[in-house]
Amino acid sequence: MNKNSKVLALKYRPKTFKDLIGQEIIAETIYNSIKQNRAANAYLFTGIRGVGKTTIARIVAKALNCKNGIENLCKEKFCENCEEISNSNHIDIFELDAASRSSVENTKELIEFSRYAPTSSNYKIYILDECHMLSRQAWNSLLKTLEEPPEYLKFIFATTEIKKVPVTIISRCQRFDLSRVNSAELFKFIKEVKNKENGKINDEALKLIVKISEGSVRDALSLLDRALLSQNEKSELDLKEAQKIFGYFEKSYLINLFKFLFKGDEKEVIKIYRSIYNQGVEPKIFLNDFLEILYYVKNISSIKQEGTNFSLNDKEFNDIDLISKEVGPEILLLFWQFTIKTLSELDVVSNQNLSMEMFLIRLLYIKKDINIDNKKNEILNQEKYLENNIQKEQIDIIKDEINIETKNKTISQIKNFTQEETLNVERKVEDELKKVKIINFEELINLCDEKKELKLKYELETNVSLVSFTDQKIEISFNENLDKNFVKELSSKLYEWTGKRWIIAFSKEIGKLSRKNKKKEEKINMIEREKKGDIYKKITDSVPDAELIDIKLNYDD
Repeated sequence: MNKNSKVLALKYRPKTFKDLIGQEIIAETIYNSIKQNRAANAYLFTGIRGVGKTTIARIVAKALNCKNGIENLCKEKFCENCEEISNSNHIDIFELDAASRSSVENTKELIEFSRYAPTSSNYKIYILDECHMLSRQAWNSLLKTLEEPPEYLKFIFATTEIKKVPVTIISRCQRFDLSRVNSAELFKFIKEVKNKENGKINDEALKLIVKISEGSVRDALSLLDRALLSQNEKSELDLKEAQKIFGYFEKSYLINLFKFLFKGDEKEVIKIYRSIYNQGVEPKIFLNDFLEILYYVKNISSIKQEGTNFSLNDKEFNDIDLISKEVGPEILLLFWQFTIKTLSELDVVSNQNLSMEMFLIRLLYIKKDINIDNKKNEILNQEKYLENNIQKEQIDIIKDEINIETKNKTISQIKNFTQEETLNVERKVEDELKKVKIINFEELINLCDEKKELKLKYELETNVSLVSFTDQKIEISFNENLDKNFVKELSSKLYEWTGKRWIIAFSKEIGKLSRKNKKKEEKINMIEREKKGDIYKKITDSVPDAELIDIKLNYDD
């Protein structure tokens, strides 16, 4: 323990199990196990930052090796072992950072060194902080040693991310989950520290520190350290000054903002937000506090105002309770989703302040839209209620009036209806005349050319081989170059051109040659046939190196 340290988190670090706050059950369990000589081979401590994982590890190391025994564990006047453990320079106690020693080679060195018995203490102890950083290979190399270590060897692991630690390791350790420290207990502790440091900070400011620290003792002491350094020697640090120091603002501002937000008063909403922003509050902090108030408004009926929770004072609690009675849950849930979405998109915007103002304006309009929808639903429900409760005679009268009106409209519209029907028949006849009939595969290719569907034409000529062609059914085989949308496009066009549904089926049989390949084969046959003719022989007699490579037909001849 460094008594000269000005950092409160180190200066007031617990020295014995009795000094620990918020972890009494864990401390008692470990104390009893060591006292009864039944200490575990390996301990695993997990929890959020600043709740005492490394501190408990050091206390366990001292309890196992203290020369005065566990019942008289050193607190003020340290024995040689406790002094060296507190200063992190004991020869048999190794406090390692797993992040910088995560490889399997480091673990092998550790295991190799563990074979040697302790030199000046009862146990050789390895404390691995942030052990989730170890690689899987490093963990695997530790398995056997953890399960059956020498009698003098103990492992203590600490981590904030227990899910990253392999299950095979957890099963070989005695696991302890360290909880967040209770608000009242943490308040009492930092108030004692404040008094020891002769600090002038009122209770409301201390409660704010407890709230911001979220159950972390180290965070609370770091914030207290900051408050003590910034305080004026002549005056006491109050809540308002503490809020400025920590970039925090009063919930009353935000609760008033909610009141005007639900009333739909845009001018007041923006005015309150700007006053909050001018206090130096970051948009992300504002949004997180906004979510917190949303949570309270939605669940205020199930929350008790207790002395162990410093999130709300009595006035804030009552104000939120009044708001919750005027707002429906559907609006609150929609606001929650929208705020979460805005929080995730905040880094994309260059001017976050403007983004916050637009966020609040959008919430105002969302609220208006929901109110309009609710009013419409109320009107519809009233209409249904009235309709169901109208007397039968009134319904009959209404029906008669409707029938008379319908008859008059029908008589006046007969002529228009017959004229419209005639036009529809004429249109159908024109559409039918436009339909075409496709008899064979060649006609289909020619039709594609005529309709300017050049892509379909290319696929039919190049990548498709015909197996069979009947009315409304085409069976084909194809090569790997065929477009994946070919069948869909061809079916659509065939229906458009013919007015009928066609079936395009794939066959395992090898179809006829495609038009392109057929033309190639015909040209090859023609070349071979001409090579056997008299003209080719005369040319090769005169020019021995001549080669016939192409033939062009003269269709006029």
